[in-house]
Amino acid sequence: MIMTIMTMRTGPDWPCQVKTPGSYDWERSAARWLRELVPARYASYPALMRHPVLLARHAQIQVQQEVRVARTALQTARADLPRLGMPESVIEHTIKMYAAEVMQLQHIARSVRAVSEALADRTTAGR
Repeated sequence: MIMTIMTMRTGPDWPCQVKTPGSYDWERSAARWLRELVPARYASYPALMRHPVLLARHAQIQVQQEVRVARTALQTARADLPRLGMPESVIEHTIKMYAAEVMQLQHIARSVRAVSEALADRTTAGR
């Protein structure tokens, strides 16, 4: 008997660290990647480690917060940093850094959403 594994198509936001849904051990690769996105202390919570869908939900919330923080830092840098005595060159570098971080976090947020949806689809299909 030949076993066929159905795999889901992944888009440009699918993280390269996560195997394609439906492939062998893909959920474990998803959980491993998601664990890297949340603070390390969350690894001590058994429910998050046993249920990748919960971990994905928490990672989504975590990344959304990080996007908000980076946006706030970007929006307030020009006003706040001179008061801290930062030279203009440092301010400009910092603004570019925050802008790049917002872009990177937005990409990560899309990737987490894609993985979350695939994990949720797996969970609801298993019912």
